[in-house]
Formats: sequence, C-alpha cells, structure tokens
Amino acid sequence: MQRHTGLRRAVDSRRPNAVLGWTVLAFITAVALREIAVGEQLWGALVLGAVAIAVVPPVAFRDATAMLPWEVLALASLPAVGRTLVLGETVGGITFTGRVTTYLAVATVALVVAVEFDVFTPVRMNYAFAVVFVTVTTMAAAGVWAVVRYLADTLMGTSYLLDGRAEHAVETALMWDFVAATVAGIAAGLLFEYYFRRRAGADERVVVEVPEA
Repeated sequence: MQRHTGLRRAVDSRRPNAVLGWTVLAFITAVALREIAVGEQLWGALVLGAVAIAVVPPVAFRDATAMLPWEVLALASLPAVGRTLVLGETVGGITFTGRVTTYLAVATVALVVAVEFDVFTPVRMNYAFAVVFVTVTTMAAAGVWAVVRYLADTLMGTSYLLDGRAEHAVETALMWDFVAATVAGIAAGLLFEYYFRRRAGADERVVVEVPEA
C-alpha cells in the first residue's frame, strides 16, 4: 500500500538524500560523543536522543534510504554546532550559555518528530495544528529537561540548576527557560508550516512502501 500525504511527497528517498542524511547524523553523533567526553553528559544525551529519533524511519522500514529530507536533519544539527561555537562567548556584554542553543535543539527535535508523523504515519496535520503540535511538544520537552537537570543535581551532585544561587533566582531562570522554549517552539512550528507548503508539491519523489497489515 502506498500513501501520498503531506510531507511524504517531499521525502526524497533517492540515494543522494540518504547519503547526505546519514552524513549529517554521523556528524551530530560525533558532536554528542565529544560533549560527553568533555563532561557535558546531559547535553550529549540530548543530542544522541535526537539522533535516535531521526533513525526511527530507516529502522522501522528496514530501508536505509527511508530517510527524512537532509535539510531537516541539517537544521537539527545547527543547535549542537552552535552551542559548541558560542558557549561562553560574549557579544555586547552578554555572555552566551547553553540556554538558547539547548531550547533550539529541543525545538528542532520536535520539528523532526512532526515531520516523521506527517511523512511516515497515517496522522494528518493541517498547518495550524502542526504549529501547535511543535510548540506544545517543545514546551513538554523543556519540562522534562528541567526535571532531568534537577534529578542530576540532587542525585549526582551536578550543578545544572542548583548551582548555589538563591531559590528565587533559580526559579526565575527556570521560568525564562520555559519562555525560551516556547518562543523556539513557535519558531519551529512556523518553519514546519513554511517547509510543508514549500515542499509538498515537489516532483520526482520516491514513496516509501508501507507493508500491508
């Protein structure tokens, strides 16, 4: 059975797309392993989680060419690269931390999930719902990320949240984290809509075969 819905028509399963996609994933994996090696275990785990989500289609279909558009994967790699480049840099007196890039990473993961749902499952998402889905998914992931950091601080003695600041300062920073995640989620959702409208009518796309139940 073949399905031609939404972004499915925008998935180029030709060999060039697959090669580029796997190359991007290999690069992201290398970045994640480097982060783990320098002591950023949580960040490395987050990036590896994104890689795991991205390889679900080829694993599920047992087809290495059943890969998301390489542009989506390249977009998902940007926060990981950006965090490596800007962490600790100062621009206009403002010192960058991992906050911006972290929630951009969370938002791009939500974007990848949305694309996978629309491309590889019977789920139908119109433009408005897609924006809401990506935004809410990003916000939910931000909440999970906050819990993970808190547990790491209390159980492993790290200082991701509990770094010696006053309680109100930690709470304020956490709320700004949620604000950043919401903004990043909205941006990713709007990008999904734009990508969907731009690529849905693309020609010469290979449809993934879905086995009969």
